[in-house]
Amino acid sequence: MQTVKMVVTGPFSAGKTEFIQSVSEIDVVSTERKISSAAERSVKESTTVAMDFGRITVDEDLVLYLFGTPGQKRFDFMWEILSEGMLGFIVMVDSTRPETFREARSILETFRAYAPTPYVVAANKQDKEDAWDLEDMRHALRLDSKVKFLPCVATDKATVKSVLLELLYSILAEMESGG
Repeated sequence: MQTVKMVVTGPFSAGKTEFIQSVSEIDVVSTERKISSAAERSVKESTTVAMDFGRITVDEDLVLYLFGTPGQKRFDFMWEILSEGMLGFIVMVDSTRPETFREARSILETFRAYAPTPYVVAANKQDKEDAWDLEDMRHALRLDSKVKFLPCVATDKATVKSVLLELLYSILAEMESGG
């Protein structure tokens, strides 16, 4: 049995918890707390303070462990802890909130510094009317054309699975090449 640890990260309210909840076969272990700041509460009611944890059995030989990071800067001390032993990571970006793109880019750089593992970037909320076009987002995020940048709707199991599979293929290719 092989286990693969993946980290799901990104800015506050990008959709990390929903992403994990939509595919996990176990009840997601979540450390959500009510938000006290009125500005943040206008976006959503609660936030992850330590991590989210979910599990997916791909087949009898392979299990994915998903660790969701807190998105708020004041909990970023958890990022390095959660990145330990990860074989890959996903950066979630809210396609409707361009004001979070710079932060998403910064989080991507931080996780690349923790470990040189494969990663993908997921453009969440692509079902929304005000979602940015993928090419425009790629440009705004300054993503190289080689970076896997995928459309996603965190509440839609099919798009979440396709993001996870893209990352898994990259991880398996890296393992086979001995990277």
